[in-house]
Amino acid sequence: MDPQHIIEQFQRAIIQIATASGTGTGFYVKEFNLIVTNDHVVAGNAEVTIAGKAFDKAMSRVWYTDRKHDLAFLEAPPKIELPEIRLGQYEGMKDGDRVVAIGHPYGLNYTATQGVISKVDRIRDGLKFIQIDAAINPGNSGGPLVNDSGEVIGVNSFIIKGGDNLGFALPVSYLREALQMYIPNRGLASTRCFSCGYLVTQANIDSTKYCPSCGTEVTLPEIPEKEIETVGTAKTIEDILTDLGKNVRLAREGVNNWSVKEGSAKIKIVYNAENFFVAGDAYLCQMPSDPLKIKPLYQFLLQENYRISGMVLSCVKQNIVLSCIMYDMDMTKEYGAASFRNLFQQADYYDDFLKKEYGCVDRLEE
Repeated sequence: MDPQHIIEQFQRAIIQIATASGTGTGFYVKEFNLIVTNDHVVAGNAEVTIAGKAFDKAMSRVWYTDRKHDLAFLEAPPKIELPEIRLGQYEGMKDGDRVVAIGHPYGLNYTATQGVISKVDRIRDGLKFIQIDAAINPGNSGGPLVNDSGEVIGVNSFIIKGGDNLGFALPVSYLREALQMYIPNRGLASTRCFSCGYLVTQANIDSTKYCPSCGTEVTLPEIPEKEIETVGTAKTIEDILTDLGKNVRLAREGVNNWSVKEGSAKIKIVYNAENFFVAGDAYLCQMPSDPLKIKPLYQFLLQENYRISGMVLSCVKQNIVLSCIMYDMDMTKEYGAASFRNLFQQADYYDDFLKKEYGCVDRLEE
């Protein structure tokens, strides 16, 4: 089994998922026209940001959550053709079988880690899990565990902290059961009671918060009338982005992280609360392929850094980056808006200028 071949087969069906509190992975199941991920990835949100190889960032509705099995189902992007990936048979797996875990660990998109099944039916909290030695890292959760035949046989779920490559995936048999339970209720916000396993929907919930079968308090993935707002510096940043015409909900990429586009430039904004600063990094084009143009390019970048104020041009590996930094105590809404506006405008300008004058090339994006 070649992990690269698995990535090529799956990458258009692998979905990046982001909320205000973190990021994760999901995968598209064409048979049911749904995106599958972990419940802990959606983190109680009724809408999340999704992105993939076949489409740009978009909002996706969370229709089903299952705390016990750590599953969630999301609405697939409309009018987008995504490939079919097959669900395999967990019952046919055995200890020692080779597997590949696919996801976006630590922001490294479309990463496959190869390993073997250490124990096919490890019992934890009354459920069977597939124990594997392929690393499951932050951002990898919710991605597919794939067998030698390129079929999904599990959903990557969790690791044991401090363990050496002790990863666990929920068997696909539980996923099939959950899908079959949800499909008759498609389009209804649903949650599976973690106590009795009953499917609670908008139509049968008792007193708006209790399972009608056992009385356990449950929460449906319903969009609140008023979105919970960020506070402090994060709120200031989001207010600025909104005033600059950016969609804040699409821009969120985890805690205190945002990403927007301006022309052909991609700008990443990070609030480092521990060190009290806000950084904006605009990733422009990449270094020219002609080596004779590299020295003149370096000279231009150094000269520009003497000329421009409040920003700096640098090279990060092959990428040319335009950056600005502000301390959170100094960042009023007016000052921050002026700084970000200038960064966005100059990023778009430099990206076009460097391509035209120095033969820089478009930045490769995953």
